[in-house]
This record gives sequence, structure tokens and C-alpha cells, in this order.
Amino acid sequence: MARIMAIMARQRPYTLVYANATVKDHLRMIDTQYHALIREKIDEHLQFEPAVETRNRKPLRQPAAFEARWEIRFGPDNRFRVLYDIDEVEHQVLVLAIGEKVQERFVVGGKEIML
Repeated sequence: MARIMAIMARQRPYTLVYANATVKDHLRMIDTQYHALIREKIDEHLQFEPAVETRNRKPLRQPAAFEARWEIRFGPDNRFRVLYDIDEVEHQVLVLAIGEKVQERFVVGGKEIML
């Protein structure tokens, strides 16, 4: 664990940039008890190595909703999804959508979205 922390300390973190709708519309439709968890997981997963595929972080098939190229899943039963893109030139992660998987549906801002 100490080695991982040392590596992360040397890396320049990505700046997280949220699309206006993610805060204004998307989070508003998710129960407020999960907002801290969502922010924590976005920071944890996307500040360092956002383009590394893991079990819960995957590239999306194109074309994808919100023009996102990547998705992370987390939370109880992996119910939350964050769709994002990476701007390597500006060293930014663009958070494009935050939604919730409800049974077989993916809901963002109260609307069902196809992934």
C-alpha cells in the first residue's frame, strides 16, 4: 500500500471537470445519502490513471451516450455509473454523466439512457 501511495504522490493528478448537467440535473435525481459516496469514488477512481481498465472501469463501445468514452461502476450492487472522457492535452477528466442502474435500466437525470 505504501508503494502505491508513493507512486500516486509522484503522479500529477488529473483535474476533474464536471459538465453542468451532472451537478444540476443528474445528482439531483439520486438520493442525497449517496452524494458523498459518489464524489469520493469519482475522486478515488479518476484522479490518477483514469484510462486504465479495471474490473469496474471500462471503455465504452462507440458511439456512447453523452459522447463518453469510459464508464466506472461503484456503490451498493454497482448501482452507480459515471460516464467520462479524458483530455490528455489538458490533463483533465471530463465527468459527463452520473446515473443509477435501476434493474436493467440506466437512468440519468430521470431519463432512461442506452449504454
